[in-house]
Amino acid sequence: MDKLRTLEMFLATCDSGSFASAAKTCNTDPSTVSKAISRLEAQLNLVLFQRSTRQLRITDSGQRYANTVRKFIQELANVEKELKHANDAPSGTLRVNSAVCYGHLYLSKILPAFCKRYPDIKLDLEINDLHVDIIENNIDIAIRTGFVKDSRLVARRLSPMDFLTCASPEYLHTHGTPRTAKDFTHHQWIGFRIKETRQLQPVYLPNEQGEFELCELQRTHLTDDGESMASMCAQGMGIAQLPHFLAKHYLDTGALVSLYPHIRPPQADSGVFAIYPKREYLPAKVRVFLDFLVTSLEEQGESSHQTWAQHCDPKIRF
Repeated sequence: MDKLRTLEMFLATCDSGSFASAAKTCNTDPSTVSKAISRLEAQLNLVLFQRSTRQLRITDSGQRYANTVRKFIQELANVEKELKHANDAPSGTLRVNSAVCYGHLYLSKILPAFCKRYPDIKLDLEINDLHVDIIENNIDIAIRTGFVKDSRLVARRLSPMDFLTCASPEYLHTHGTPRTAKDFTHHQWIGFRIKETRQLQPVYLPNEQGEFELCELQRTHLTDDGESMASMCAQGMGIAQLPHFLAKHYLDTGALVSLYPHIRPPQADSGVFAIYPKREYLPAKVRVFLDFLVTSLEEQGESSHQTWAQHCDPKIRF
């Protein structure tokens, strides 16, 4: 029998003055209560009750012990109540880790409205492209692009990751508009180098049938920073294939145009994910942040299965 259950029987016996009454309070039988008290006395090497055929009287040691146990159980109950309230109420510090581009271009725009709605939540925001261990680093939720492989984590897909082949109007005016994948061999191309693997991000371009396929192209310029890649493209340094969240601002302002319809890489398990540790009871601060993020993305045409890029008007149609 666990110690806490034994202590509950001990206090019930103190309050009622008999094993029979304590048994009713604890929903058990007098024999179980009597044995539990005897085991407790043996563990403490103390006599907690003086027993006679007609009376059960608590000893001085038993009373002192009861006073301490009662305070302990009350404090435990208070802590449990506070913890439950903290878990059920959207409050406390919310530690969020986000990929750099997504954090700068998407997340930072919705955070003021989130904080205004939930003033009892304090944000601790980390922006980096490092694949940190969110459990070891005590992170409540991380926003990541690409793939999620850690089985200890829940990965909720916020959206697919669609790519758009972009160029600035000035670049197209100077160099002309490519029509096929073959045409790109005559154009400058800005490539993205993945920091972790040092590999180049693959490029998918349309063939003569208008189907997107993997293409081998020489990159004129390289960078391992997504925002620099988009900026270089907007400044006319070449053509780039940008993820939808990186291209959006530049397309909205007219600094870039999309040459072709959106491209969704063939890997079905890629996308933008909200990641958090597996747990039976998700804290309210994490739950409301997820809901707010999903709603905000829906307002701009994004969900777990689509992005606004699917409706982007391309310069070239098949």
